[in-house]
Amino acid sequence: MAPDTGASAAWRARQSGSRTVWSWALYDFANSAFGTLVITFIYGTYFTQAIAPDPITGTALWSRAITLSALIVAICSPFLGALADRGGYRKRFVFVFTLVSVVATAALYRVLPGQVYAALAIVVIANIGFEFGEVFYNAFLPDVAPPERVGRVSGYGWGLGYIGGLSALALALIAFVQPDVPWFGFSTEAGENVRATNLLVAVWFGVFSLPLFLFVAEDKSRISTAGRIIKDTSRQLADTVRELRRYRQMIRFLIARLFYNDGIVTIYAFGGIYAAETFGFTLEDVLIFGIVLNLSAGAGALLMGHLDDRIGGKRTIVVSLLGLITATVIAVAARSPQAFWAAGILTGLFFGPNQAASRSLMARFVPPHAENEFFGFFAFSGKLTAFIGPFLLGIITQLTGSQRLGVSVVLALFLVGLAVLLSVDEADGIATADRGMVPV
Repeated sequence: MAPDTGASAAWRARQSGSRTVWSWALYDFANSAFGTLVITFIYGTYFTQAIAPDPITGTALWSRAITLSALIVAICSPFLGALADRGGYRKRFVFVFTLVSVVATAALYRVLPGQVYAALAIVVIANIGFEFGEVFYNAFLPDVAPPERVGRVSGYGWGLGYIGGLSALALALIAFVQPDVPWFGFSTEAGENVRATNLLVAVWFGVFSLPLFLFVAEDKSRISTAGRIIKDTSRQLADTVRELRRYRQMIRFLIARLFYNDGIVTIYAFGGIYAAETFGFTLEDVLIFGIVLNLSAGAGALLMGHLDDRIGGKRTIVVSLLGLITATVIAVAARSPQAFWAAGILTGLFFGPNQAASRSLMARFVPPHAENEFFGFFAFSGKLTAFIGPFLLGIITQLTGSQRLGVSVVLALFLVGLAVLLSVDEADGIATADRGMVPV
């Protein structure tokens, strides 16, 4: 694998300016509207309650849609990452997949109650675009963040993401869901006001992602010559697979993430559904719950980003997992909405730091010549088994008729992920990557 060149190092120094950092972080602000409104708190809940024939069937079908999109992203990410490295396509790929997600999200407005499979097909396409965009967006982190600030810059992104999700939720509540007469001439018949929130997400995602495309440059100092891109992509991917044993700390970390991220994906996809069906939350209640979670998650990500730079990514993830385990136990055992609220706020406080620290730890472990490819493996680890939690939750819920039993799957995933993570040597992983970062 080729070492970092002098030209590339000089480019990195120019790239790490404040305008670049905040333009990069705003993409988190932009795409979080999709994850928050479509996947978790509005459309997922609306699908189970109004589009699907009944909530139990809706939960099972929604879990399978999330599973399918996750598997497609897992399988394709490493190759597309290597292709982006060799062709200099990182920014182009972010743009294309963002556009796919924006257009598909807008199309959800047209899906009426009872059109189950149309809704599922469009959600799969929109989520694939969202997830692939995230892969190549994340790969910019080692370039836009100075080595000593990678934790807090990652935290800025996640913090802005939660602020974006919060702002979009609040606007959806005020403009479309809560009023008797929704804004912009929409009606409440056939759930048009709820479906219109997808148009809000599409506009939000498209507009706030623009600074990334305008002000964040891509390093193209190591791309292949025309006509050799596919060949060099295949060779780079094969070389990486052969040399993976050199990156043993990264591999241990990615294995740990296979499990704990699956637990997070499950919470993210079914938090609103669980609140609605187990604790009787109305759609308005779910939106308010989502706003509070985003507030706590944003605060946690921003505050613990600084902690990450002081104590290291691994320790920050361990702290966050202990908090998430505690919150999950409370959520499963909760018999009142008040107890569930407490679990939700605790989840938010540690959810953001977990995701931000995972991204920053990967940035420390990634060699400087293959960011896209290795963040492709990062996505692979996050998606390869991402179907397990949602799939098991859906199956257990369907078999037992109890979402409470289904959600208990999350606890096991967190515990296994924590056990594997404890074996990771962060200092050794940073030394192997040779990015010039100093272990904490």
